[in-house]
Amino acid sequence: MRLNSTLVHGSKNWDQHTGAISFPIYQSATFCHPGLNQSTGYAYSRDQNPTREEVEKTLAILEKGSRGLAFSSGVAALATLYQIFSPGDHFIVSDDLYGGTFRLFEQLTKNGLEFTYLDIGRIELIEPAIRKNTRGIFLETPSNPMMKVADIKAVAQLAQANKVLTIVDNTFLTPYFQRPLELGADIVLHSGTKYLGGHNDTLAGFLVVKDEELGERLKYQQMSVGAVLSPFDSWLILRGLKTLGLRLERQQQNAIVIAHWLQTNDNVEAVYYVGLPDHPNHDISQKQATGFGAMISFKVKQQAMVERILGNVRLISFAESLGGVESLITYPLVQTHSSIPKKMLERLGIDERLLRLSVGIEDVEDLILDLDKAMC
Repeated sequence: MRLNSTLVHGSKNWDQHTGAISFPIYQSATFCHPGLNQSTGYAYSRDQNPTREEVEKTLAILEKGSRGLAFSSGVAALATLYQIFSPGDHFIVSDDLYGGTFRLFEQLTKNGLEFTYLDIGRIELIEPAIRKNTRGIFLETPSNPMMKVADIKAVAQLAQANKVLTIVDNTFLTPYFQRPLELGADIVLHSGTKYLGGHNDTLAGFLVVKDEELGERLKYQQMSVGAVLSPFDSWLILRGLKTLGLRLERQQQNAIVIAHWLQTNDNVEAVYYVGLPDHPNHDISQKQATGFGAMISFKVKQQAMVERILGNVRLISFAESLGGVESLITYPLVQTHSSIPKKMLERLGIDERLLRLSVGIEDVEDLILDLDKAMC
């Protein structure tokens, strides 16, 4: 099946036991065995549950991976991934990334893991940073919130040459617009809370891997750590996936119009959106992705304008998170990136004048009118 058909029908198309078109919520913690040493294939929902299995297999198909694993949040997925590593292992990480990811990595330093942060978009910086104990390169692309784009294929080739893993956070573009495993990455991470769910009503996280042996190791850690996605939340993600393509196309369409409008607004100093032809990584994005997504960051000229916008928007909600059908505006400095050290923020340009906009599916003229009124 092609991508849009897989989104609608999932891995099984319908429930093979009942014929249900909407895959059932198997809300059971445990499963009965027919007899000694006999099994239906399910024993305990921390190990596996039919509803979670369906969403995991669907994500694996969408990302062209061998195995998908579903977790209770994106951070839970990331924390479980790092259980396969050992004290002394070293990682090269995008310097521009979600604050929660940075916070987790800082916590993992207490367990002996080491992290080097650099601009992975500059490929020439990576190889000198690789050590004998380097085990992986972790990147967000586009990055959060400055919308930097890294060349996934080039990074993966460099990683393979040095026998280290390439881990890509694909939350912003999803497999609808970008499939890192096809570009050479080893592991894909998602906060399913965002575009995959798409309705701001559930928390979820996913890992998808290319190598089956690595998938088995992560499956063991998933069961051991136990931060698995519940049956109901698995169903919510399955429901969200059905409209992923439709939503992303509309959100991207809106985002392009809004980004161009922001560029002409006298209150705005800079607009960071990969879909703009003057974005420094626009060509790389076109090479490795089929779309630009719907995330925009922009910097206003006066700090006072930030409070005015956040207090005056009505259609757009001032809230954390992203990727839902409703448009959200976020203040990274005090919300999503408050855990990141000041010097690092200053180097990246994340300051008191930066706002991040997750564009929804509303009428674009209403969204522009809301922003325009908020700035007055």
